[in-house]
Amino acid sequence: MNKIDKLIKEMCPNGVEYKKLGEISKSLKKGTLKITELLEVGYPVINSGRTLYGYYDEYNNIGPAFTFAARGEYAGYVNFFEGKFWAGGLCYPYVSMDEDKYRSRYIYYFLKNKEKFIRKTIVSDGSIPALNKSDVENIKIPIPPIEIQNEIVNILDKFVELEAELEAELEARKKQYYFYNEKIFKLSKNIKYCSLNEICTYVDYRGKTPKKTNHGIFLVTAKNIKKGYIDYNSSKEYIDVDDFKTVMRRGKAEIGDILFTTEAPCGNVAQVDRDDIALAQRVIKFRTNTEFLSNSYLKFVLLSKQFQTELSRISTGATVKGVKGSKLHKMKIPVPSLEEQEYIVNILNKFDKLVNDIKEGLPAEIELRRKQYEYYRNKLLSFEEVYYD
Repeated sequence: MNKIDKLIKEMCPNGVEYKKLGEISKSLKKGTLKITELLEVGYPVINSGRTLYGYYDEYNNIGPAFTFAARGEYAGYVNFFEGKFWAGGLCYPYVSMDEDKYRSRYIYYFLKNKEKFIRKTIVSDGSIPALNKSDVENIKIPIPPIEIQNEIVNILDKFVELEAELEAELEARKKQYYFYNEKIFKLSKNIKYCSLNEICTYVDYRGKTPKKTNHGIFLVTAKNIKKGYIDYNSSKEYIDVDDFKTVMRRGKAEIGDILFTTEAPCGNVAQVDRDDIALAQRVIKFRTNTEFLSNSYLKFVLLSKQFQTELSRISTGATVKGVKGSKLHKMKIPVPSLEEQEYIVNILNKFDKLVNDIKEGLPAEIELRRKQYEYYRNKLLSFEEVYYD
């Protein structure tokens, strides 16, 4: 940052000129491809989504270039391509008119920083969100000297590279976690199987939706239950303190209890980590008979591929999958000795903490780096505009 500040002070102390995107970039070719024409390898194809549409054996553009999703759910999303790529008909591809004056990577970072603003210009073409090309080309871009553009790109690229490394590490650890999660329950020979209602007590909270308030007791809904943990940030709903006893009259949650979603989504699992919460609809709370079964072991069993596959088989619903309590409670799980359960939990906890823990694991590290990247991106790309008489 000190180098950037020094360059700005030396080269543009009074601010920088702003120019419209249409003045410093030009449109590239677009083409239509059918899904049946796409390949597993080749040149990347971008259309109107956040991710690649697929691959093709030809290209219609060469980067560095940036694209906007033009229509659909992700209209306004900005992408960047360094080399050869194919631009589909549902995106707006652009390249800098002069890379020595207006670096494409710099423009991309600025547009990425303004993505929320860009999405506010989206209109509905019938029922489909659409981004007008004229609105895109009227976006004003600060144009500092190329030395400053290069330094900003270098700094932001380092953040992006670090996040990519963390994502790759997370993916590798996930594969290890899923491998052990699938295999470890097959360690025991002559293992007995018990139905959930034989070794657990449960409370089904399906029923009338409780009255919501702006503050009070945190209400854990199906949206909060994810990968073994309660995510208190994904949805924030509350009930009145005076309503707590009524809402939880069937049984309060205790630390260690296991929560299970019955629909929308079906089969998500979390372990309770605080007892000052209320539970909403579409949630079942399990509490094990600790003489036979560990709560933490139950969590990993319910998350296992074996259990989730069987759950999918007995679930019903065309658009939204759900499971009836009468079927769920009869599902059987492997129950080894408590010593072996502890051994399994210790192994899976190590991977689980690294892969899924939203407070301490790799997801938390990635989220922290992403916030740092967004903070510095915003800070680096904020310039005073110079005005000429």
